[in-house]
Amino acid sequence: MAEDIVAGVMRQWQQVMPALDTAPMAVIGRLNRCSALLQQAADAPLRREGLTRSEFDILGTLRRTDHELTPGRIARETFASGAAVTKRLRRLESAGLIGRRPDDRDRRVSHLSLTAAGRTLLDRLLPAQLAYEAALLEGLGAESQEQLAGGLGELLVLLEGRLGSLLE
Repeated sequence: MAEDIVAGVMRQWQQVMPALDTAPMAVIGRLNRCSALLQQAADAPLRREGLTRSEFDILGTLRRTDHELTPGRIARETFASGAAVTKRLRRLESAGLIGRRPDDRDRRVSHLSLTAAGRTLLDRLLPAQLAYEAALLEGLGAESQEQLAGGLGELLVLLEGRLGSLLE
């Protein structure tokens, strides 16, 4: 098997600083590198539709919950800041993909939902996006994908528990 870039970096650090424990790089470094590469590759179908991954996540959140959500709830669901969500919502609304309804009791609050155009776009794009992502992972067998997903799930639960309280 060919050496990946992170293995090369770790080997270089071991030569320069032999006492340094580079073991965390084996996981964190590879996760960061995979994330960057996947983001570039996996967002190609979205870019063809004129969407960013973040906008796609908002549309997906509205579709999978299948009811109106406030901007604050969307921010929590998509792990984004309120300011970032506001900017994305404006763009999606101007594109006619989401609609906004003011709250009956508090005019400062709005409720967001997919428009018919937004639902149609997402229902067409999601299967294509998932097929594209499956093709990216094709080189890994089903068992390797399951093991990787399980390990990443464990890491995610661990990090959410440790970092979640630090980020609030």
